[in-house]
Amino acid sequence: MCEVKTSDAKLFLIKLQSDGRGSSTIKTVRGVLRPAFQMAVDDDLLMKNPFGFELVGVIYNTEKTRLAITREQMNKFLKFIHDDNIYCKYYEAIYILFHTGMRISEFCGLTLKDIDLENRIIDINHQVQRFRSGKYDICPTKTSAGTRKLPMTEEVYQMFKSLVENRPTDLPEVIVKGYAGFLIRDKDGMPEVALHWEHRFQHAVKRYNDIYKIQMPSITPHVCRHTYCSNQARARMNPKTLQYLMGHSEISVTMDVYTHLGLDDAKDEIIRLKELEDARKEINSIERDTIRSMESQFKYI
Repeated sequence: MCEVKTSDAKLFLIKLQSDGRGSSTIKTVRGVLRPAFQMAVDDDLLMKNPFGFELVGVIYNTEKTRLAITREQMNKFLKFIHDDNIYCKYYEAIYILFHTGMRISEFCGLTLKDIDLENRIIDINHQVQRFRSGKYDICPTKTSAGTRKLPMTEEVYQMFKSLVENRPTDLPEVIVKGYAGFLIRDKDGMPEVALHWEHRFQHAVKRYNDIYKIQMPSITPHVCRHTYCSNQARARMNPKTLQYLMGHSEISVTMDVYTHLGLDDAKDEIIRLKELEDARKEINSIERDTIRSMESQFKYI
């Protein structure tokens, strides 16, 4: 291990890709090797982790692009949920998923203690999962970067406030591995899990498409997450800020969203830059005219 250099590590991963391994597989391999070498660093066997680099620029992404819906589609779907007499009770939760980028397992794991309405902060520090056996478990976030605090916008604050105020009081308060007070629960008082919401989204989209001629594409909780990420990227949010909000362990994952922006986004950016350049020219012109005017006045003094 002491003889492995950063260049060796990079060449090893590049060789894996040239041999036909996908970027997802390579990320998994690096995900095993990096902590192993980090243990050697922590034990003073190595001065530097040779696998401590970012993958962006070393290998290229071969994963299938995650799908996001457009802002217009998102707004139409949210309006449908809000107005529908069956799915309106899920409006607040679906709005939150679209406007926070939380993983569905993180959302399902939220307890009353994790929602600070006074300071308007969401504390994401765990997730809830249910196994096929029916057993529930509280797990750490997907990555260490997944443990984060999200600020609430005014609209997200109102949604959480409504969920807390309307939280049923006739359900048992179950405890799962020391956690209680789950925000979203099923009829037995147990925390809901990803499967509940995947089915709801599937049925809601089907109902929408049965009513409207212009069809809505498939929407899942993860589509909500990716849509949030894409919307923030289009708004030109700083990539490092977006990485934190999304809980991505690597900036390369966040940057994939930026690199998948389409032609319309490129057109908008060119227009924005042109308008910015025109504004700068106008300011410079005004400044030059002002200077000439002042020089002319001083000339006659």
